[in-house]
Parts: sequence; structure tokens; C-alpha cells
Amino acid sequence: MNFLALVDQLNLWFELPATVTFFAAAIFLTIKLNFIQLRSFGRFLNLITTGVAVDDHNGKIRTITPIQALFTAMSTTIGVGNVVGPSIAILAGGPGALFWLVVYVFFASATKYTEVTFALATRTEYKDGYILGGPTQYLRLISPIIANWYGLVTIFLFASWSGVQANTLAEILKQEGVASWMTGLVLASLVILVLFGGAKRVGLLASKLVPIMFVLYITFSGLILFQNLAALKAACVLIFGNIFAPASAVGGFLGATIFQGMKSGAYQAAYITEAGVGTSSIPHAISDAKRPSDQGVLALYSMIADGMLCLVSGLLVLVTGVWKSNCEMTSRLIYDVFKLHSPVLGKWILLASVSMFVITTVIGNGFNGAQSFGSFTRHRGIKTYFVFVALVTFFGSISSVPAVWKIMSLLLVLVAIPNLIGLVLLSIKYPKKLVD
Repeated sequence: MNFLALVDQLNLWFELPATVTFFAAAIFLTIKLNFIQLRSFGRFLNLITTGVAVDDHNGKIRTITPIQALFTAMSTTIGVGNVVGPSIAILAGGPGALFWLVVYVFFASATKYTEVTFALATRTEYKDGYILGGPTQYLRLISPIIANWYGLVTIFLFASWSGVQANTLAEILKQEGVASWMTGLVLASLVILVLFGGAKRVGLLASKLVPIMFVLYITFSGLILFQNLAALKAACVLIFGNIFAPASAVGGFLGATIFQGMKSGAYQAAYITEAGVGTSSIPHAISDAKRPSDQGVLALYSMIADGMLCLVSGLLVLVTGVWKSNCEMTSRLIYDVFKLHSPVLGKWILLASVSMFVITTVIGNGFNGAQSFGSFTRHRGIKTYFVFVALVTFFGSISSVPAVWKIMSLLLVLVAIPNLIGLVLLSIKYPKKLVD
């Protein structure tokens, strides 16, 4: 059995328990926190308009502002996954997968709140000013073995994510005549250049680029969606008509069961939002927010942006019908949408937006992976890890699309299951830490 065949078999074994765990933990935490995603909106608006209370560390601890921490985390969740993830889910699980993706985003926003709040409440501050926070720290309250497992696997997960991002951008730019190795080389160089500058440089870059790329993509997507209101209505009917019924085979799509729709939606939502995976809590953990729950609320409502991008991207491939004409798993459906339906300015806006998505996500992944790496080395040898990420980014750009997605899916599950079980146990054992 070759390596990819083994990965396929492991993915098959894990898909049922992983899907159940994703949804069960999200629903449990939503109920335990009294639907915090609905009742905390006023507090979120207050935090955004009046500011977040911060701790004064006298410059000794290397924190970043709550908003910079938010945008640094969003630089990995608002990325190319929001663009191509919904189309991958639809190809694998049918139109109904988009419904389950959005449902997971809603319930898992409580998961995101729990992850981030525990990350700040349990972070470790070292004498040299560095902070380590996230699942590798809060899972130690449950079991050091689980925490170490999480940290070890995420070292490779973050690098794998960077490879997926590079692969997606290379697949799209290849349609414009750009060699894949060239895309990989540029991205790898940017990883080294920016990450060697530290957390503050990452936060500064992310806080400037994230709002721009979000607005550009949403604006031009809206122009395409509302060109044909009848097709938009038909797409919505198609989604709701395939929630509980297997989708029929169309074009290259082979048909899907109800479970495949749920699984594809949950997997892609977890990959896109990182809710349940725990990884987005790592940059949040270096925020100087005084109350951990304040940062948790900011993280919770960042899921709105994720959900909006996912819904728009999924509707684009359904409204335009491009999902029917592909006979293979591909990352370039959205490129086909913009090329066919907004061929002049829209196509170039997409290319610019996707490029910014990938750049900020790859850099954010490198920074987050370094935090996991640092939990084993007391923050020594971090630059070596950055070089490792740069190499994986380069080789990811020249690899096949199915291979990188299969590897990423397996690593995602190996990280998410222990994290979700740990979060449920922590919420039961330390409920006061989640008081908002």
C-alpha cells in the first residue's frame, strides 16, 4: 500500500467519528453557553466601537493589540479556503453540503469562543517576553499527552495548510500562464521575509490586507450573483432540496449521500474557520486584552465574515452552473466563474484577492505553526521552522490537487478530535473561565 492509499484508508475510517464530533461538540457548547452567538452581539458592537480593555505589561511581554490579534487570526480563516472550500464541498457532497457548511459555522462559533477564551486564560508568559497560548496550553489541564500530541501534529498541519494554499494559487495562476514553481518560489520567499520580522509585522500586514481583500471579493461576487435573480433563486432551491436527500449525478459530479453532504460541509467549514481545530486561538492568545472573554467575543463574531464568504462562494458555483461541467476535483471553479461571467475587471480582481488571501494565510499559518513548534523548544529554533514552512509551501505549489487535500483532511481530523473532546471536558470542569 502506497502512502496516498494509506491516507485514503485512514480518512475513510475517521470520517464518521470526526463528523459526529464536529457537530456534537459545537451543539453542546452552544447550549452550555446559552446560545452566546445570539446574545452577545451588543457586547461585540461595544467592543468594536469603544475599544477593548487591555493589560499594561510595560513593554516586557510581546503582545499585540486585540484588533491586531483578531485580524492575524482572520488572516488564516479569511483566505483562499473561503473561495475554493465551498466548491470542493459541493463537488464532494452535492449542493446540500453548502447548507451543512453554514450550519456548522453557526454552531461552531460557540466552539471558537471557547477555544479563544481558554487560550487567553491559560497562556504561558516566559521571562524573555514570548507568549505561548492555544490548545497546547489549555489541553494540558486535561492531559499533557493530549497537549503534546496536538502540538506535534499541528507543526505539520500548519505547514500542510500552507502547501494547500500554494497549490490552490498555483492552480489558478497556471491558467494565466504562470509556472507553478514560480508561484511557489514567490510565496516561500514572502514567508521568510515577513515571518523573520516577528508577530508585530504579521499583525500589521494582516490588519491592512484583510479588510481590503474581503470588500473586493464580496463586491464583485455580488455583481455576478445578482445578474440573474432567477438563477439565484434556483440555486437556493437546489441547496435546500438536497439537505436530506442524496444529490443526483450531474456532469462530473457522481452523486452524494446525506452523510457525504454533512461530512463535506463540516470538514470544509472546519478547514475554513478553524473552529474546532483550535489553531486560530494561537494568535488570539498573544492579545493584550484584559478579559479573555472579550477576545473570545471578537473571535466568535469573526465567524460572520467566514460564513458570508463561504455562502457567496458556494452560490457562485451553483448560480453559474460551473459545478456541473467539471469531471475532477479542482481548485479553480471560482476562477472559471469570474473568467466566464466577469471576464475583464472581475477576473483581475479575483486574481488580486486570491493572491492576497493566500499570502496572508500562508504567513499566518507559518506564525501559528511556530507557536506549536516553540511549545516543544521553549521558543528556540523558530527560524528553522520558518524555513521548513517555506519549503513545504514551495513543494505544495507543484504537487497534485487531490494529494494535498487528502493529506490536509487527515491532519485536520488528527488535530480536531482531541481538541474538541478536550474543550467539552474543560467547559464542564472549568465553567467559570468561560463566564462572559
